[in-house]
Formats: sequence, C-alpha cells, structure tokens
Amino acid sequence: MSSNLMESVESALSAVSFPLLDGLPLSRICELSNQDGVVRILVNQGVYGADITAQLQSAISQALAGLNAENIELGFQTNILPAKSLQSASVSSVPGVKNIIAVASGKGGVGKSTTTVNIALALAQAGASVGILDADIYGPSQPQMLGVADKRPEMYGPNMIEPIAAHGLKVVSMGNLVTDKTPMVWRGPMVSGALQQLLQNTHWVDIDYLVIDMPPGTGDIQLTLSQAVPVSGSVVVTTPQDIALLDARKGIEMFNKVHIPVLGVVENMATHICSNCGHAEAIFGEKGGAALAEEYGVNVLGRLPLTMSIREQTDAGKPPVVHEPDSSVSAEYRSIARQVTLSLWLQSLAGTAGPEISFSDD
Repeated sequence: MSSNLMESVESALSAVSFPLLDGLPLSRICELSNQDGVVRILVNQGVYGADITAQLQSAISQALAGLNAENIELGFQTNILPAKSLQSASVSSVPGVKNIIAVASGKGGVGKSTTTVNIALALAQAGASVGILDADIYGPSQPQMLGVADKRPEMYGPNMIEPIAAHGLKVVSMGNLVTDKTPMVWRGPMVSGALQQLLQNTHWVDIDYLVIDMPPGTGDIQLTLSQAVPVSGSVVVTTPQDIALLDARKGIEMFNKVHIPVLGVVENMATHICSNCGHAEAIFGEKGGAALAEEYGVNVLGRLPLTMSIREQTDAGKPPVVHEPDSSVSAEYRSIARQVTLSLWLQSLAGTAGPEISFSDD
C-alpha cells in the first residue's frame, strides 16, 4: 500500500508545474522517502522567502488532494545551489562562494554601484549569505556607500584577508586597502591581477551570492572575470536615454560573447518625481530599457526613479534598503533581487534529474 502511495505522490507532483520555475514540475524540487508507511516529501526551496514557501505548500497540497493525507508528511529546506555556468571549463571556482552575480553598465554615471549595493542588501535581508566585491579598481565606491570607508580588512592567514562586515554583507574593495587620495595608476594587467587576488585571496565563507560591482565599459576587468571564475549571471544597469542604451547594448553583447547569462536589465533614473508637487516626468526618455530588453529577449527587472533621497542616503552610507526598508524604492530593489535569485534557481535546476526516491522497511 505504501509503495502505491509513493507512486501516486510521485505521479501527482510530476503532473503539476510551478509558475515561478518557468513551468518545471514540482517533482524537480522534491525528494521522496518512504519510512514506516509514511511518504515524506522534502522540498528543496532554492531561494529564501516565506511567501514562496507558502506558494509551494499550496501548490503541493492541491496536487496531492484526494490522496491519503494522513500518511504524507511535508517538509521544507532552503538550499541555495550553484547555478550552472556556461563559460569555459577552464574557469576556477571561488572557494566559499556558490553564485557570482556581475552588475555592469556600458557607461559610468547610470547608478550601477547604487543598484549593486541595494540588490545585495535586499538579498541579505531575505536571509541569504551575501558578499560584495568592488571590482571598480580605479574608482571604488562601495566602502563609502556602506559606511565602512575608514575600515581596513584584517588578515585571515598568509596572503588571505577577511572581508569587512557592513549591514549584514561581507565586503571587499580596493577602497579599503588604500586611502581616498591614492589613485590606482595601473596598467590593465596590474588591474586584472588585483581583481584575481581580491577574488581568490579573500576568506569567503558559505556565501550564497557574491555580487560584483563591475567598472563601466567592456575592458580588462570584464574579460578577466569571464575567463577566471564561473559567473552565474549578470545584471545590466542603464538609464532610458539613447546614449546610455548604446553602451548598455555593448555590455549585453559582451556577456553573450563570453557565455555569461544576462538575467535582466535595470532601468535607473526612469522618472523624476518633483518634491514640491509630486509630478512625475521622464526626463531621460521613456521605455528605453524595455526596448533594449525586448531586443535581446531578457526581462526588465525593475524601474527606479531619480530621487534625491537615494543619493543622500547612499552617500551617507545608509542605502535605502536599510535606511528606509518600507519605501517604494526599497520594495523595487527587493523585487529585482527576487527575480535574480529565481532565475539562478531555475538555472541551477536545468538538466537535473527528477526526484530522489528512497525506501525503507515498513
């Protein structure tokens, strides 16, 4: 009887798709076991979020309606898996890091670093273990944005440093290794070497997502990153104006050439809202990010306004996600972070087998 119930449960879970996983069957994330006549279902949830747990629980309950519920037990565990890399097999993983997310822009001044820090903070608030690597060697800004510009990393061991803790993140930046008046007058190979050292010589521990704040453009850092480590996915930040979209297009093309998935586009400074009358105006143009995303078949992850509060809070080392967590801007950053993690969860499941089933003596 119990083996028949196991087969019925497996069949029911295989027949129902989960919309957030692009229609994959529920069985793809469920492990089944039969112990003492009870069928136990362990759901491996690949992102943090009580709301997603509730959605999964509802979908599974509906799928199993009509079966003997007294002999079925349902459990959940959050298990962040490394997303499958499409890059060359020669890239080396970063010890202690499961997923690497590159946040890039074709040009400077579009709010890439602000987007990076708020996405990272949103991931951490959801429950993930998150690191930030400031890969903008020439113009590091993450220490200022996170309020740790005056801190220096401690040594973990020979040639290894401990990341700096800030708002629940683990942070590494060249800005914490030099003074704010020290320019990095380095040629490309030196910058590439510095990036690889920051990646590999940092004591990362159980990092679910390492978010990398890329420098603008498509130069040495971008090429080094694509050839050195498995990047799970990228986020391209742009403004709606035509000149920014031209450069953002080059960024997407670059990621496509080095086989790094583009998870989506963030349209920053989409509208300006007057602080006196509340009138919203698209001063940099409209729907540019949407047109770019449609051209390349990717999603618009979010649209953020041009507001003074974002600039003031970030300059003060208190980004909106931590300073005003209930604001509409923070909600937009959390939505962007959620979409990124869902894409990586789906990517980690691509090509995997069905449910794991085990039996024991009844």
